[in-house]
This record gives sequence, C-alpha cells and structure tokens, in this order.
Amino acid sequence: MRLHLLAIGQRMPGWVATGFDEYAARMPRELPMALRALPSPARSRAMDTATLRRLEGQALLAAIPEQALVVALDERGREVDTQGLVDRLAGWQQSGRDVALVIGGAAGLDDAVRARADWLWSLSPLTFPHMLVRVLVAEQLYRAWSLLNNHPYHRA
Repeated sequence: MRLHLLAIGQRMPGWVATGFDEYAARMPRELPMALRALPSPARSRAMDTATLRRLEGQALLAAIPEQALVVALDERGREVDTQGLVDRLAGWQQSGRDVALVIGGAAGLDDAVRARADWLWSLSPLTFPHMLVRVLVAEQLYRAWSLLNNHPYHRA
C-alpha cells in the first residue's frame, strides 16, 4: 500500500517541502508516502474561479492511481480525531489499496473531485492555506502510523 498526496501547486516555499519531506521520510518502507505536485493551470484575467476549479479538478482526477481509495481534503468533509484517523489508516492498510489524498488549490476542490472521493476529510473548521495542508496531512498520517505501531512519537 502507498499513500499518494496529490496537490495543486508546484512553487511552494521551502518550509513546505522541508516539512512534508520530514514526515514522508519517517514513514516505514511498507507504507511509503509520496507527494505529486501538479501545476496550476495557466490563468488569464478572463478565467473565473469555477473554470479554474474545473481545470484543477481534471488534473487531480487524472493523477489518481488506478484502484486507489480517494480521500479529498475539503472544508465540507468530516472531521475526525486522532483515534478516528488511526482507525481509518488501519482499515486502509487492511484493504491493501493505495490511498490518494487529494488537495485542491487556493480556489478549493471541484465538485467532480468531491463526487469521486470515497471520503471527504476536513482537518478543521478553520481555513488553512492549501500549501500548509500538505504538511498537516503528512504529520497526521505519521502520527496515526506511530499509534498503530506503538511508536513513542505520540505521547498523549
């Protein structure tokens, strides 16, 4: 099983790459986590937000690996606590399917991506910059893995 983080935007500040890479490197060989940063569509002044979301959505949908379970990060999704994410990760591992975690751009996710998702996940009722979500998701997945494996990272 692999964890695929699919995200819109390639030009991120260095701290984003450093943060993501830190948690991805901590994941075990049997549960690798990789980021696939997709380019933002070229935007003209005439392009409206709905068109931008649609184009980003098409790129995200095309990047989802075959047979992958799709988790869309979305403000309208379901919030879970740490134990809830641990339970989800355990179920994903038992299924053996790859998991594609989809992060839209600054304009949000297109409805087609939400419709394709097996689960809509909200990190919080707060609004986060989409670049920060990469780091938060990576850390939370590492935390969930550490709990499943009695690793001392999570000390609560």
